[in-house]
Amino acid sequence: MNEFLLAIHRDLTSKNPSPSPEQMKAALKPYQDWIAGIASSGKLVAPPKRWDVDGRVIAGDSKVQQGPYAEKKESIGGLFLIKAKDYDEAAEIAKGCPIIQYGAIVEVRMAIPAA
Repeated sequence: MNEFLLAIHRDLTSKNPSPSPEQMKAALKPYQDWIAGIASSGKLVAPPKRWDVDGRVIAGDSKVQQGPYAEKKESIGGLFLIKAKDYDEAAEIAKGCPIIQYGAIVEVRMAIPAA
């Protein structure tokens, strides 16, 4: 089994960058059920966390800048780790995210062991 990062992104430039309170309420139970299903299958490594849209960016000059970059059109709405055999299985799990119907995308990245 490999570990995969699932990153839920939100589009900050759309007319409605965040789900409405009604949409959030409607999505909460399906989202919780989706996460519970991943956990009950033994594939949840680290539970999801919400992340602030603000942040800091440190570049090559070591200056700390407020970020993420303004030109970025997406913000990370949640990050968590799962276990899956390969990208296909991880993507299949990611496709179940109910937040996708509200304009979010789920990015899937495999962890590469340190050499």
